[in-house]
Amino acid sequence: MSHQTPQQLQQQALDILASIEGRELSRKERMQLPQQPMPAQDPLERRSTMSEVTFGYSEEQAQIEAMRCLQCKNAPCIDGCPVRIDIPAFIKAIEDREYGASIDIIREASLLPAICGRVCPQENQCQANCTVGKALKDPFESVSIGRLERYVADRDREHSGGGVPEVKPQTGKRVAVVGSGPASITVAADLRREGHAVTILEAFHRPGGVMIYGIPEFRLPKAIVDQEIETLKKMGVQIKTNFLVGRTRKLQDLLEKDGYDAVFIGTGAGLPKFLGIEGENLVGVFSANEYLTRSNMMKAYDRSHADTPIYQPKKAAVFGGGNVAMDAARTAVRLGAAEVNVIYRRTRTEMPARAEEVDHAEEEGVIFHFLRSPKRILGDEQDRVIGIECLSYELGAPDESGRRRPIAIPGSESIIELDTVLVSIGNDSNPLITQTTPQLQANKWGNIITDENGRTSMDRVFAGGDIVLGAATVILAMGEGRKAAAAIHEMLSSSGSA
Repeated sequence: MSHQTPQQLQQQALDILASIEGRELSRKERMQLPQQPMPAQDPLERRSTMSEVTFGYSEEQAQIEAMRCLQCKNAPCIDGCPVRIDIPAFIKAIEDREYGASIDIIREASLLPAICGRVCPQENQCQANCTVGKALKDPFESVSIGRLERYVADRDREHSGGGVPEVKPQTGKRVAVVGSGPASITVAADLRREGHAVTILEAFHRPGGVMIYGIPEFRLPKAIVDQEIETLKKMGVQIKTNFLVGRTRKLQDLLEKDGYDAVFIGTGAGLPKFLGIEGENLVGVFSANEYLTRSNMMKAYDRSHADTPIYQPKKAAVFGGGNVAMDAARTAVRLGAAEVNVIYRRTRTEMPARAEEVDHAEEEGVIFHFLRSPKRILGDEQDRVIGIECLSYELGAPDESGRRRPIAIPGSESIIELDTVLVSIGNDSNPLITQTTPQLQANKWGNIITDENGRTSMDRVFAGGDIVLGAATVILAMGEGRKAAAAIHEMLSSSGSA
């Protein structure tokens, strides 16, 4: 895959604009405009830095990409957006160079455009429905909605410092929001806009949830998350850190003793799963969650300043094929591993990770072993990892997820020598709140059970995001938060509420 420099991409954009200057483009001409690639760091250079891989569009690239939008009257892209941003409207504003109007349109539905523009799987959501992609018979040729969202959000931050949503007069009602990830931030912002007093209760010493501890700096700079948290504070949202609901305070005490009128639980799904194979207790085996938290939140990669150690890999293997697996593999590269292997029991086609993240990992030298799965982890006499034994697989009939079921090939065992294993096969919900709140109903996986509007089995208690869905995406969590916030506001506004 050849790498084009930002300068080359900019010149291409300038040439395109010069060729169409002053003309009103027809629908056919718009569809013939080339999708604008995302400028990025050189793959060899970025292997040794935690700085963001992608640079974002130039103004000229954003103009061309916006012109590719056909402004469909039925706007199928909106149906694919969990928070229902008016996508054609914000893109038209970019084309018209009305950047302030564009970001205002986005912020009517989302407080996190700079974050969603970077990490949301648009190719499976809004862009999957794009008429351009369908007409070209390639979903990856759809209008780059996420990149345009990022462009106007970054431009707004650089030129005006980001806006603060208007807050209605105080209602006298108080809401506690447990956790500070995407679902919680959405709930806090929506309810504060309506004039309710909102307090976020965060277990960690720093707010931001998975956006801080889970997603690496090279994919989502923490300064952007910090700015969105700062926006909440400017709106009047209070944030209490080192506050572990279930220990610092029980859930029912928030309602009965502290006087909150409603509680929203958005604690995510941060309890890592393991395979249960031989050798998972050896030195050198970690959950991807722990590895990423040490690196992302505690900056363990900055060895001269960090207060926490991190295992230094020489040869590493990552078990799994999702975005967290890609984040762990690419972090291991940046921590100096000479070789990083991703072990995945299906093919690349079935990988749940974003295609862009897989592409970036490959560019950075990560080695993919498809149709293989670990059978056991091998250790030496000091109980340190020295390798893994893998089985090869073939794909059979589709399972309940719609993906073809992997079937082990007998006698296909093989050994990969390495010293570090990062397990990234999914997460369960942290059981603390459900264990300390028996009246709160949860399923067998520990996910809190809610109705379609986020109501739980407890009166005045709502939940959303990964604690309900299981491990999902930032934008899906935001969508759940938006529905719960609307239901909470309706409850608080109705007569006879607490």
